[in-house]
This record gives sequence, C-alpha cells and structure tokens, in this order.
Amino acid sequence: MLLYTVLRTPLSLVGTRNVLGRSLHLTRRLCTAGQQSGEVPRDDPRFYHVTIAGGGMVGTAMACALGTHPMFEGKKILLLEAAPSKAYSDKLPEKYSNRVCSLNPGSVDFLKSIGAWDHMTRMRVKPFKRMQVWDACSNAMITFDRENLSKHIAHIVENDVTVIALNKVLESLQGDRVELRYKSRAVDVKVPKQGDQFSHPCVRIFLENGEEIHTQLLIGADGPNSSIRKMMNMNQMVWSYEQSAVVATLQLTEATDNNVAWQRFLPTGPVAMLPLSDTHSSLVWSTTHEEAKKLLLLPEDQFVDAINNAFWQESKRHSVVDSASQLMEQALSFILPSSGGSSVRQLPPYVIASDEESRAMFPLSLGHSTHYVKSRLALIGDAAHRVHPLAGLGVNLGFGDVACLRDLLVDAVQDGQDLGALDHLLEYESKRQKHIVPIMATIDGLKRLFSTDAVPAVLLRSLGLQATNAMKPVKDYFVQGASL
Repeated sequence: MLLYTVLRTPLSLVGTRNVLGRSLHLTRRLCTAGQQSGEVPRDDPRFYHVTIAGGGMVGTAMACALGTHPMFEGKKILLLEAAPSKAYSDKLPEKYSNRVCSLNPGSVDFLKSIGAWDHMTRMRVKPFKRMQVWDACSNAMITFDRENLSKHIAHIVENDVTVIALNKVLESLQGDRVELRYKSRAVDVKVPKQGDQFSHPCVRIFLENGEEIHTQLLIGADGPNSSIRKMMNMNQMVWSYEQSAVVATLQLTEATDNNVAWQRFLPTGPVAMLPLSDTHSSLVWSTTHEEAKKLLLLPEDQFVDAINNAFWQESKRHSVVDSASQLMEQALSFILPSSGGSSVRQLPPYVIASDEESRAMFPLSLGHSTHYVKSRLALIGDAAHRVHPLAGLGVNLGFGDVACLRDLLVDAVQDGQDLGALDHLLEYESKRQKHIVPIMATIDGLKRLFSTDAVPAVLLRSLGLQATNAMKPVKDYFVQGASL
C-alpha cells in the first residue's frame, strides 16, 4: 500500500504527508456529515453511498433494486464492472443460448418489482407447470406442481435474456440514480476499524487504474472467486464434487406443449431436460469429468443417442429394491387411497438433434462463506454461496439476497441509519443464512444419496421418493419453499 501511494504521488515526503492528511480530512468530513446532519455532500466525485463490485446478473440486479426504489432517490450508487462495455439489444439470435436459469415465483416477483420482467417477457421465457424426477435404479419417482397445474412452477430463461433485461433497466437509471463504470476492478479495499467508525466511517476502494473511491457500503457481487471476499479475509468453505455439467440446446422430434421439466438421477449424476419452447429444450447433465469430456467429443448422432439413453435406458436393478418398492406402493395405496400411491408417470420427449456449437461443460463445486457481512461490507450471490445445479436454485438464491438486502437498506434509510452500520447487515446475514444453509445441506445430501447404485442407498431413496410423492401436503411444502 505504501509503494502504491509513493508511485501514485511523486512528491517530497513532507508534501506526500500533507496530501494524505488533507485527503484523510476530506474523507472524514464527507463520510461523517451524513451521520451528523443526515445528508452527505455529493460534490466530491469519489464518494458514493453504495458501491457494488461485480456487474453480473446479481450485481446488476442489486444496482437496479436500489436505483428504482424511491427511498434511494438522491443517493449515489456505483456499479463496478471489470469487463469492457457491451451493447445490449432486444433482438435475440434465433438460436437459444446454452446457459439458462430456472426462475422461481419469488425471483419473478422480484424482477417485476424492478421493471425487468416486462423486458424479459417481450423477448422469450418458457414457463413449466410440472416437474418429474425419477431414479434410474428403481421405479421410484416424484412429481411436483402448483395448485393442481393451475400455476407455473417456474420459468426457464436464458441467462442472456436476464442480463439484457437488467441492463435495459440499468440504462434508464444511469446519469441520475446509478453510475456504471466498465473496466473497473478493485485491487485493494480499506475498511475502518471498529473503533474508528465515526471519525472515518467510509470504505476506501482502490481501483486498478489508480482511482480511489469512498463509500458507506461496499457490496461484493463478483462471483465464486470473489476478490472482494479475499481482500476482506472472509473465509469460504469449498469442496469440489469432482463432476462437470454438460450443457446443450436440444431439438425435439416433434412440437409439444413442452411444459414439463424432466430430471433423472443416474449413478454418475443427475441429467435434466428443461423446456425452452414447443420444439427445444435445454440439457444440463452432471457427470464425471471424464464422461463429460467424452460427451463433448462425440459425433452428433452418438451424442443424441447418449441423451436419449440417459432418459430412457434401463439401468441395473436390484430385486430387493423392486420387492420393497412394490410393498411400499401397496401400503401407500391402502393408507392413502386417494393418492393411488403415486402420481401419473409421463414419458419424456425424444431428442432428434442438438444445436450446432451449443455443447459446453463447466466444473461443479459447493462453496459457502462463513460470514456474509463485515462492517460496511456485504456479500451477495455466488460471492457468498454456490450450490449444485440439480435443484436449479443458484441465481434464485442470489436474487433472494438482493431483495432481502434492499429491504433492510430501505428500512435503514427510513430510520435515518448509516447504510454501512453492522446492525442491519447482521440481520441480512442471519435471514439469508437461515434460508440458504438448510437448502445447501439438502441439495448436497441429495446429490450424494443419488450418486451411487449401492443397494442400501437405492432402497432408502426409493422408499423416500415413494412416500413423499404420495403425500401432497409435503410436496406442496417443498414447492412453496423452493419458490421463495
């Protein structure tokens, strides 16, 4: 830091001390004025009430959420994006993107609240009303719907559509509510010590280009390898699943309503087919690194055969599991006659081709920051937590972070509190960890339970799926929890 200052200010030692002293005095005056009079002077270009590091989906959503809220009128919000500027057009290419999200009702409500959902529906989104999950090693399956198919479970949306819509909202806020800086990366962050909160309450952010920014609150939204988290020495628990996800855009043999999301658990990992339109679906196939590499290299006809086999081909079955499943089916039919012991099993569509150059793979891991906040700092999205894609909850958890933090910051503004105060930041951490940690544990447990063909594990999960599938209130509870 000393070398940085010397190189940046080629003055004499005495002159350097004077400059740094005046800079520190100005910083204190700007940042404490809000605490003393309720207003922070806006004439210094280095000061922002909130600075967000990371302009991906979650970071941009955070900027939009604050910028569109009336309580943040007059507040200075800065979004730092390391990538260069990019033009966004409402006109999408004919071919679908191979990276998609399953946006649950909670995320849709949030996107509506910031004005992004209208942009998205004018492009392309695909709702689905049913989800069918089944085990390749037994007859066990479970289906999910909302209010007997009268409501959508979720919407499958290409990441590009979400990004374009969020940036359209952001464009409407620039110049007045939000400032966006491209090619801007934080290389160092200085947070005031706990005992120095009043005399010097601003975070000091040093950018790669030599600029210095002062902010009351820094929000890290810079992804799973968050540099903000690392610079703040916030520990993260990470472990690799030793798996990769293969994604591709699939063409179906014939046009259908295509309003069901399909997921089958193979011993090597889950494979999912998510609806994009009446004729196209998106593939997300989690498997070993070696198998993923082979799938990428297969000729087109063999790749299509591999997909159809993954959904249709019988796997190794165990007589003990089949016998126990039949007994469970009979018992459930007797105990819960109205359920019939199970839901109606549907058959997934056949795939005829995949879009050219749509195949790709990426490694899978689980990550969780032990803390989401420090004084004047909050982490959101993948910077705070990362989950396996089998439940399709990744970006939904990120949007949930944004909505929760926005609401608490709005309360802070209404109560005249400092935006970077630890009290409401700890409330954000508590609320989100209570929601996210159980979800992460459940997803991780399911992944491990279903990634084996050992008889005891297959028997346990098969009976569990059958019992849960027969109890609609339990299923409705799961669907409701996944919708938040």
